[in-house]
Amino acid sequence: MSPSVTMNTNPITYNPSPSRPTTRLPAGATDTHCHVFGPTAVFPFAADAAFTPGDAPKETLFALHDMLGIERCVVVQSGCHGFDNAVVADAIAARPDRYLGIALLPPDVADAEIVRLTGQGFRGVRYNYMGHLAGGASPDELRALAPRLARHGWHLQIHLAPERMEEMAPLFAEMPVPVVIDHMARVDASLGIDQPAFTALRRLLDKEHVWVKVSGSERISADGPPWDDGVRFARVLVEDHPDHVLWGTDFPHPNFKGDPPDDGMLVDLLPKIAPTDDHLRRLLVDNPARLYGFA
Repeated sequence: MSPSVTMNTNPITYNPSPSRPTTRLPAGATDTHCHVFGPTAVFPFAADAAFTPGDAPKETLFALHDMLGIERCVVVQSGCHGFDNAVVADAIAARPDRYLGIALLPPDVADAEIVRLTGQGFRGVRYNYMGHLAGGASPDELRALAPRLARHGWHLQIHLAPERMEEMAPLFAEMPVPVVIDHMARVDASLGIDQPAFTALRRLLDKEHVWVKVSGSERISADGPPWDDGVRFARVLVEDHPDHVLWGTDFPHPNFKGDPPDDGMLVDLLPKIAPTDDHLRRLLVDNPARLYGFA
C-alpha cells in the first residue's frame, strides 16, 4: 500500500455477526434505506464530515443482504461522504437494476448533474433537518427544486427531527413530487401514539404523494431490544397507510446510541410491523417497485 494512503481505524458502526432471521422474506424484498461507508482508501470522507465511521463497504452490505434474503436495495448517500455520490454509484454499478440510490446534493444542483446521476441509478435527493447533521434546503429552495426533480422522475427524501414535524408538514404537503419521510420522523416512542409529531405525520400521510419509512423502531424505542414500543408506531402506519409505507435496515446504523442492533433481529420484527402476508408484500415488494421503478 502506498504510504500516502491512510487506513480507516475508526470503529465500525454495525454488528459484524448478525443472526440469521427466522422470517422468510417474499421474492423481491427490498431494503429501501441503507448506506455504504468507504473504504476510505478509495472513497474518502468529506473534509467537513460531521461524523467519520469505520468502513462499511459494498461487499459487507451485499453479504448481509444475501444472508437476510433481500434482493433489491436503495442505497442512501451518507453525510460523511458529502456531495460526492461516487461511493453509492459504485455500489449500484456492482448490482445493476437490483440496486438504486438516493443522492445528497445542493439545492441549486444543475439539471445536467441530475441527468448524469439518473443514468447511474439515482432516483431522489435527501435533505436532513437533524441537529447532528448538515442542514437541509430552505423552504424556498425546496419549492424551487421540486419541479425540477419532477421533470426527472425524482423524489424528495426527508430526514427530520420530531420537533420539526409540525412546522414543516405544510411545506411537504404542497410539494409537486413524492416526499418520503425517514424513520417515522424519529418520534420518541415514550411519548405515545398521540404525540403531536406522530399525529402530524399521520395527517401528512393522507396526502397521496407522501410516503414514510417504517424503519427505525430501534432508534425511537425507549425500552431497548426487542423494541416493541417502537414497533407499535410502525404497525400503526402500516395498517393505516399500507400503500405508502417502506422499510429499510438502516445498515450500518450510523450514530446509533448503544450497541449496534442485530440486523437479523430487525428483519424478525417485520411480522409484528406488517401483520399479514399482504401487508408484508406491499411493504417490501409492491410499494418500493412503484415508488422507485424496480421492474
